[in-house]
Amino acid sequence: MAAFQSITGSFTSRYINPDSAMSASSLPFVVGANTVEDQRARWERKRSRTAKELLETEHKYLEQLDLVLTYFVTILKAKGTLKPAVLETIFGPLESLYSASHVLSLHLEKGNLGPGLENFCQSLDLYGRYAENLEQANKTLKEQVRKNKSFRRFKKLQETRPQFQGRELEDLLPLPLQRLQQYKHFFRDLLENTSPDTAEYQKLAKTVKSVCEVSHWVQDIFDKRENSLQLLRIQKLLKGQKTQVLTPGRWYIREGWLLVVPSKGEELKRRMFFLFSDILIAAKPCHPLHLLNSNKLSCQAVYPLHQCSVDKVFGHTWSQGGLLSLSFPHKTLLLMSSNQQEINDWYQSLKAAVRQLKA
Repeated sequence: MAAFQSITGSFTSRYINPDSAMSASSLPFVVGANTVEDQRARWERKRSRTAKELLETEHKYLEQLDLVLTYFVTILKAKGTLKPAVLETIFGPLESLYSASHVLSLHLEKGNLGPGLENFCQSLDLYGRYAENLEQANKTLKEQVRKNKSFRRFKKLQETRPQFQGRELEDLLPLPLQRLQQYKHFFRDLLENTSPDTAEYQKLAKTVKSVCEVSHWVQDIFDKRENSLQLLRIQKLLKGQKTQVLTPGRWYIREGWLLVVPSKGEELKRRMFFLFSDILIAAKPCHPLHLLNSNKLSCQAVYPLHQCSVDKVFGHTWSQGGLLSLSFPHKTLLLMSSNQQEINDWYQSLKAAVRQLKA
């Protein structure tokens, strides 16, 4: 303790002038001020690194977009190889996206982040429109490659240019949506390292909010598209058309093989189950020697979930396997698996689907 006092005494005598207005009692405020300044300095360093990385990656992104615009869009417009409507379908608002990012890069180069963000936010809807069009763009591109010999030759020739580094046009079309996700992370990092009492903080907060909203919009488009593909796959997998899987508002959740426990002591029946947001489908394989349906499944039952209750009969502990009970108004379905994790996953998925449907 004495040693500590001698050290602090030496410090105050050497660095604090007794005649000055600041006394030793002001030390906590000095330390506090230094802490705040240190924090601001750390923020500034991180902010500078993020801004630098944002600008560097923006230049690379623009270079990649420029490849598409220079070697495809501009030349195809001049040559008339594709009809204007087809060209618009394949490339969508790509030129507008390039212009918006080019303006942003110019502001970043000058250090004018605020005005750059304001201009950028005005163009964010372009990303949603681009995402909505991307599926049709890919379909149209494949169709033109297959049917249009002149375009097929042109596309192959352009892609062999050294600037493309082995990439195809299909690899470059998703770039704006990939960049949107990068923007979200960059702007969040900038926001976290900007002092809240600055004007730029408010602009960054608004930008982050807007980018997140568009990002959710884009993700929703992809989720719906993936869900539609799953529904279509299962519809094709089932024999005949009696079971309508493709229904508006229906969401695919999971699928897998489970054992059905019969009520009258018969043998266990292995069935494929498909769980959706509103129904559970049980199916069995068609006969392997059937000429048309050997690789398909025959629907055995469709269970509506709105009047279903789910219970775990056994499998509460980490034993081997488990048994679920699904109760419907006129039937009880017992489902079993020897895989503990699988039965737990099914239980959670079924409970969540029923709860969501009744909410």
